[in-house]
Amino acid sequence: MRKIEFKMERPGLVKAGDEVRIIEREGTSSYSYIIDPAVAMSGCYVGRDRLISDHGFVIEVKHNDRGYYVIVEFDE
Repeated sequence: MRKIEFKMERPGLVKAGDEVRIIEREGTSSYSYIIDPAVAMSGCYVGRDRLISDHGFVIEVKHNDRGYYVIVEFDE
């Protein structure tokens, strides 16, 4: 299992247990991921750390003074 953290701007868009679809965005030298439809965005990953799955399950939504963070688990 692989876990990735996504930054979410508003609360309540997803909750623990939700299955989410992931969109891959290719940059010049890295990849980032978006929970569709524009719910949250991941950080950047180099090619060798690229995500294989196109869907995963939300295992936790965290909130701190910097915002909301969604932890998604992938079967990889």
